[in-house]
Amino acid sequence: MLARPIMRTQRAVLARQVQRLSMSASGPGNSRSLPLVRRAKHLPTNTVVKFVPQQEAWVVERMGRFSRILEPGLAILLPFLDRIAYTQSLKEVAVEIPTQTAITQDNVTLELDGVLYYKVVEPYKAAYGVADAEFSITQLAQTTMRAEIGQMTLDTTLAERNTLNHNIVNAINLASESWGIACLRYEIRDIHPPAKVVEAMHSQVSAERSKRAQILESEGSRQSAINVAEGAKQAQILASEADKAQQINRAMGEAEAIRQTAQAEAQAIERVAQAITQSEGGELAAGLHVAQQYVEAFGKIAKESNTIIVPASANDISGMVAQAMTVFSSVTANQKKQAALKAPKGNEGTGGFGSEQVGH
Repeated sequence: MLARPIMRTQRAVLARQVQRLSMSASGPGNSRSLPLVRRAKHLPTNTVVKFVPQQEAWVVERMGRFSRILEPGLAILLPFLDRIAYTQSLKEVAVEIPTQTAITQDNVTLELDGVLYYKVVEPYKAAYGVADAEFSITQLAQTTMRAEIGQMTLDTTLAERNTLNHNIVNAINLASESWGIACLRYEIRDIHPPAKVVEAMHSQVSAERSKRAQILESEGSRQSAINVAEGAKQAQILASEADKAQQINRAMGEAEAIRQTAQAEAQAIERVAQAITQSEGGELAAGLHVAQQYVEAFGKIAKESNTIIVPASANDISGMVAQAMTVFSSVTANQKKQAALKAPKGNEGTGGFGSEQVGH
């Protein structure tokens, strides 16, 4: 009979607290920053024998003072003396953080909302360290998010969400350590800059894209000009290499032709010399041939030029022939003299004979 008045009194106290929190939450200026306060959940009654569900922890008070924490499974309570004061869920809880405004370091007002994931790790601290754990962790997340955004610029806030989430989680864990609550994750869901800022950002993006397009176009033109110049350079190099190879081949051909002509002339002269020295009357035949060429050359000079130099005895053909034979004899005598000088000393008789012929 004593337990029923106590329970009615506790319910009345809880109802007054809920009404007071609801009135404060519905006040002016608090509709966006404070979430609606939920009614206190129904606590299990003491029936001596209780079964604690999995992933839950029940805080038991004995005569108004903390007694123990019931773990999942069978639990025996003393009637009238023990009371289940709090039930804590050990599961991970997701709490929606309402939309709020925050000002960045460069004085841009943002509207943000997010989702907070937390978990009760110490049921005793969660029961006696804070009155409403969910409401407290929500308010702490909002204030921490405002403080963190106030230290960052707009561009940094938009680009480094992960860093911002990590900083908020660390700040919440540092502040909620005495509550027995661990903040697991915090995710910023939406960021809404002002409309004018969004338009400016769009204009900046368009300008940046136009700039990139112009840079790419200029780079393409530059690369095209470089390729054309490189192609012309390679073409000139190849043309010069071809001209060089052509000139080398022509020079080699001309040199080979001269070499072959010289060899042919040398062979012809050698054969003529052999014919002159080894055959009877060879010298006379050679003299006659020289005289004949002399007369033919003189005739060509008379045909090709208007002004010529003629010898004094131009009308004396026999004299001209005799002169040609004299030249041939002098050349032959000089060749024999040089051969005699190159011969060994044992052939002095032959040398004297050659000298006698030259004197003759």
